[in-house]
Amino acid sequence: SDLSNTIISLASAIAVMGMYDAMYRMFFEKEEKGYKKDICSTTITYTLGASIVVSILMVIFKRPIAQLFYGNRQYENLVYICAVTTLVSATNCIISAPTRMQNQRKIFLITNTVSPILSYSISIPLILQGHYLIALPLAYAISGATMELVFYILNHSWFEFNRFNKGFLKQLLAIAIPLMPNFLIYWVFNSSDRVMISNLLNVGEAGIYSVGSKLGLASQLIYTAFAGGWQYFAFKTMKEDDQVESNSRIFEYLGIVSFAATTFICAWSYGIYKLLFTGDYVRGYIISPYLFLAPLLQMLFQVIANQFLVVKKTWPNMFILGSGAIVNIILNFVMIPRVGIEGASIATLIGYVVSDVICCIVLLKMKLMVISKRFIYCSILMTVYFILWRQLIPNRVGIGTVCAAITSGMFCLLYKNDIKQLCHAIKK
Repeated sequence: SDLSNTIISLASAIAVMGMYDAMYRMFFEKEEKGYKKDICSTTITYTLGASIVVSILMVIFKRPIAQLFYGNRQYENLVYICAVTTLVSATNCIISAPTRMQNQRKIFLITNTVSPILSYSISIPLILQGHYLIALPLAYAISGATMELVFYILNHSWFEFNRFNKGFLKQLLAIAIPLMPNFLIYWVFNSSDRVMISNLLNVGEAGIYSVGSKLGLASQLIYTAFAGGWQYFAFKTMKEDDQVESNSRIFEYLGIVSFAATTFICAWSYGIYKLLFTGDYVRGYIISPYLFLAPLLQMLFQVIANQFLVVKKTWPNMFILGSGAIVNIILNFVMIPRVGIEGASIATLIGYVVSDVICCIVLLKMKLMVISKRFIYCSILMTVYFILWRQLIPNRVGIGTVCAAITSGMFCLLYKNDIKQLCHAIKK
């Protein structure tokens, strides 16, 4: 299932090719509904064609894909399911976009609740009947297709093929094409470590790494939820006078929350894995804090990198994010043979840190961002805590919890005025 998702995420990124973000940016350029329909219609026409081409190519090259990702050509039938899911996934993100761009949150609350229920209603019976290989991928494809049908019924008025506009397509592609490498780079961040562990160590270690990354799915959930609402907010407020200041404050607040949550994950990861797993899989606890913080750093990168998209300069994203990915791969080669799976998790985290730092420096020079000294202090404090935890108390839950509480308290102390303002706003 994880390997199938790896294939789908790569293929979908190629099919969508940044058009989702480009459509979002262009959608809020003007208020005329006819213009917005033209943008949506042009985007779905292009994405549907690209998705069909990518899916057909996956079927044609099913054997080498199975060999590369599954390590055995006998699993080529799974590629058929992946091809269908890619078509559904790529087009669904465009068809559901008008609902998100109109900020219709209740609809997403319902669909995001129904979709996993439907998926597990399909997969669990298949697993119980012994269809282990196809259960989860097939359920994901069927639930995705069902949700796409629902969103098409809701949003079909936004998509008319006769409103396809070549001029708008050129503008969309001008924004989207520089973004496409970003999604491929994200794929490298999220998937290269598993491939390299399998080759530099063994498949067993890759399995332990996979289990160790599961706690990080909690932060991935936070990131996914945030990303769903972030684009609407970012582009809706992009023309406000205090846009730079408000965007920078959001970056800092999210950073502090991410740091505080990670301190407690450091303290509790050993206890959680000791409770839930047995044998060698308990060793996965050591990489959990790294892989918990990494998606949150990805979230922070997207918050500030969105400034490039606001000014319609998307190419810096590629070079900045690419720098972090290169650092990640180099460190994987160096650290995995020496440190094992922990080396891969450290490499992923450092790769995102490099991307975030470079992005901040560039935006500061472009005067598209401001950073307070207190956030720099918090970043240094988080780094010190991380090092001390790893060297002194990685499996001491009690002491780790006390240290996490003290560190988080220091974060709150530095941002006490902001917290007071937030509490006052809530009371009002």
